[in-house]
Amino acid sequence: MGSKNKLKRFKENDTFSNVFQPAREEVVTDQFSLKGKWNQDYFKNNNPIVLELGCGKGEYSVGLAEKFPDKNFIGIDLKGARFWRGAKTAVETGLTNVAFIRTQIELINHIFSENEVDEIWITFPDPRLRDRDEKRRLTFHTFLNRYKRILKPGGVLHLKTDSLPFFEFSEGSLAENNWEIIAKTNDLYTSEWMDDHYGIKTRFEEMFYEKGFNINYLRATNTK
Repeated sequence: MGSKNKLKRFKENDTFSNVFQPAREEVVTDQFSLKGKWNQDYFKNNNPIVLELGCGKGEYSVGLAEKFPDKNFIGIDLKGARFWRGAKTAVETGLTNVAFIRTQIELINHIFSENEVDEIWITFPDPRLRDRDEKRRLTFHTFLNRYKRILKPGGVLHLKTDSLPFFEFSEGSLAENNWEIIAKTNDLYTSEWMDDHYGIKTRFEEMFYEKGFNINYLRATNTK
């Protein structure tokens, strides 16, 4: 994507009521005004909050929002020029139960309060398979601890990936950190959980699926 297109998308994001782009200083000093108040001040209801971490273009968050009007969805990504597409689609189609925030996943505890979130989706993250990058994997224990704090007791974490090594690492990391894995498959689209995904695929999922890669999926609950 050219720099002109990126700038255009950044400017358009500023006009969308469903996009939030707080400065890092605002976030890390806990001055972000929606923390603990997403339902009260933005969604204006008490419906469950569902996050998608590393949401990319936002097509998964938008797809889920269309399927589940009784839930509130928030896509999180550092690259606002990507989720511009999802935000724009939501505005154009009148979807009011989906929002996007441009921030680092490492700062998630400054964006949401303890027990504010009901579900988290991690869809096709960078598996970061080099040993030196282990701490950057989104299922490393430091990330899992962040998720535990914002998830309600019994809250659910979903993971989808084409990378078997990352999937196996994640399974072990969840078990070691006292999450209960309640569903697991190495081939989602031949499994009993296929219908739970409603035909919604991210761009990467579609690409990997068409190339014949198995899609690994697990669902775990927060046992804090």
